[in-house]
Amino acid sequence: MASLKALKIRIGSVKSTQKITKAMKMVAAAKLRRAQEAAEAGRPYAQRLEAVVSSLAAKVGKSGNAPLLLSGTGKDDVHLFVVATSDKGLAGAFNTNIARLARREADKLIAQGKTVKFYTIGRKGRGVLNRLYRDRMVHSIEPGDLGKLRFEDARGYADDLIARFQAGEFDVAHLFYATFKTVLTQEPTQQQLLPVPIPPVAANDADGGAVVEYEPDEETILADLLPRNVAIQLFRAMRENAASEQGSKMTAMDNATRNAGDLINRLTIEYNRSRQAAITTELVEIISGAEAL
Repeated sequence: MASLKALKIRIGSVKSTQKITKAMKMVAAAKLRRAQEAAEAGRPYAQRLEAVVSSLAAKVGKSGNAPLLLSGTGKDDVHLFVVATSDKGLAGAFNTNIARLARREADKLIAQGKTVKFYTIGRKGRGVLNRLYRDRMVHSIEPGDLGKLRFEDARGYADDLIARFQAGEFDVAHLFYATFKTVLTQEPTQQQLLPVPIPPVAANDADGGAVVEYEPDEETILADLLPRNVAIQLFRAMRENAASEQGSKMTAMDNATRNAGDLINRLTIEYNRSRQAAITTELVEIISGAEAL
């Protein structure tokens, strides 16, 4: 049984930890509100741009005049996994769930004889994947605070990915991130980034079945919109990750605070019992000594 002094020190240590986790929960709650508003505000534009690009892509198809970002290389032998996580931990299973989804999909493709490479955005994702796929890592970025990430940063990442795609380093790029649902729910998401997928009903969905004439032609418009769409989808993923990170961190710190409270109660009970036992032992020794006299 631990001594009274050791128990008292441990109780004080757990109380200090509880204060820290409670403060971190409050900070995450404050950041979550701003990050959630930013994520929700960015969704309509990203979704509408994706719909417009899909509509144009459905009209152009994979003709000889289609841009490379749409037509692709004509192969799917080399896949690049763009895994977006955060640089910081203490966010529950947020980073782990994204990395787990990427690992699961990578193992499927590897089993089919495909080549899989990893392009990580976030220190935590790199740490997990680097242990298992060290020879498949091609690039890593540390974005810092996701809540302060600017569109110019996402556009820089997109330009780098597009340059690698045009250089023939990979055939298909997949983006992995977490979609923010609620404070308790962040859904790991996979999205094909390059080449832009062509849904069979994209044209009807985007313009309601109306006949639309574009000026200039669809190929020219796509040549300008496709790089922008890649940057927007990356920026959207970063905003979703920012909200998901704070939601997961808020939940994790709340659980840690509750667990610290439970531990303090158990240690306090143990301390009181040990103290009572020590007092009882002293009384017995005093009474026994008095009777001996």
